[in-house]
Amino acid sequence: MSVIAVGGMQHETNTFAPSKADFRVFELGGAWPPFQSGPALFAALEGANIPVSGAIEALRAANHRLVPLAWAAASPSAHVTDDAFERIVGTLVAQLAAAGPVDGVYLDLHGAMVTESLDDGEGEILRRVRAAVGPGVPVVASLDLHANVTDAMVAHADALSAYRTYPHVDMAASGARAAALLMRLIGSGERPAKKFQRFDYLTGLPAQCTFIAPAKGLYELLERLESDSGAALSFTPGFPMADFPECSMSALAYGENAAAASALGRFAAAVKDAEPQFVMDLLTPGDAVRRAISAGAPGRPVVLADVQDNPGAGGNGDTTGLLAELLAQRATDAVLGLLIDAASAQRAHDAGIGATLEFALGETSGLAGHSPLRGTFTVERLGDGKFECTGPMFKGFRMALGPMALLRCDGVRVIVASRKVQAADQEMFRCLGVEPATQRIVALKSAVHFRADFEPLASEVLVVRSPGPALADPADFAWRRLRPGIRLGPLGPAFVPPNRGAVPPTGRDQRSPRGPVPSQG
Repeated sequence: MSVIAVGGMQHETNTFAPSKADFRVFELGGAWPPFQSGPALFAALEGANIPVSGAIEALRAANHRLVPLAWAAASPSAHVTDDAFERIVGTLVAQLAAAGPVDGVYLDLHGAMVTESLDDGEGEILRRVRAAVGPGVPVVASLDLHANVTDAMVAHADALSAYRTYPHVDMAASGARAAALLMRLIGSGERPAKKFQRFDYLTGLPAQCTFIAPAKGLYELLERLESDSGAALSFTPGFPMADFPECSMSALAYGENAAAASALGRFAAAVKDAEPQFVMDLLTPGDAVRRAISAGAPGRPVVLADVQDNPGAGGNGDTTGLLAELLAQRATDAVLGLLIDAASAQRAHDAGIGATLEFALGETSGLAGHSPLRGTFTVERLGDGKFECTGPMFKGFRMALGPMALLRCDGVRVIVASRKVQAADQEMFRCLGVEPATQRIVALKSAVHFRADFEPLASEVLVVRSPGPALADPADFAWRRLRPGIRLGPLGPAFVPPNRGAVPPTGRDQRSPRGPVPSQG
């Protein structure tokens, strides 16, 4: 039996987004379980499709003694505040130091966290953990598929293991895989060779979906190479919304030196060859709604992905461009969710079911050129925002989204919630009496995660380029600090720093302007 410390911190940082992540959002959790520290961690996370839950289950099954540290997660946003980072990571490291000698450390990390003062939040976490346990104790972390893997992360961890699905239906399985790797290192007393490669182009999030080419084939190849070589492989297509030099796609291999190098070389060649297949087809809201009205039918709805306001990529779920288009084209049997607007949700609760009144919906983030959507809506249903998800990705997540309301204007309904989460589980609609399969059009504030639960019922999925801060095409962002020469999309232009001498060194002073807001069409 080994003594293994378990903890982590998850945040995906869109440096162009409008709102930062302070300690309060980690305390609340929202879509994620709230901040945990110490023994309470086990019960709070049990049964959820979360990496740390999968790791705990695997380690306990092998009869290891676990030392619970701090664990926290929050929905993607702009930078994590220094206060939040220091309180959470400071607690984790202090608990680790107080635990005494351990045989290994498992960390549940994202891999794309930027703080007010640090470009590389995970690299700093791993550096502090390594300093606490010394060079001889194995440290392994699981990572999100969208990690922007850095040199510091590779240097301070003995191994990193990333998700292999997007939608992330394998989060718990990835934690278990990382735990198995950690146990192997503890058992052997040896350290594997590390091989790491970055790629020369960025890809938009919708194109990274593992249900479709080329990502589907790349992950199938990864598993074949892993089986053939005996090396542990990871591929991270990256999070192309973090403006710092190490933002990129990357691949990792751990194992016997020659085998790891060979497997990584073959995989890297495949990623380079796949570049043209990552080019995306994005529709304007006008074109998407027209197509959906024509093709949607009850029982086989057209699903519209409002990707650029995706709360899973730093949007606040509050833009109204797609909703306005549904209303303007007089769509019927159409529902949009989730629109995050706490004031409107509370106003609906105050008015009560059946009330018809004027609302000024959404646009609470203060994005330039945006204003709330004004119109008359009827309050059809109300809810407290508490329910458990059942879909493949969020299964076991216990949501606490605050007051919720179902509003209707003619043939269009909108689900309003008070706390942000991307619409990736049908229970987010069913909790207010809406069965998605009965609609003609289902519009979702999500980029890809919705596909796990909604694609099986869809006659067609359309990716919509509606206004929002989580731009679908990386070339649309006003980048300042990327690695010179990296292409801003598949087959796209190479990045040239706008003013190399004036670039600030850290996230604190970055102040990257938001990219242009595409036309609503």
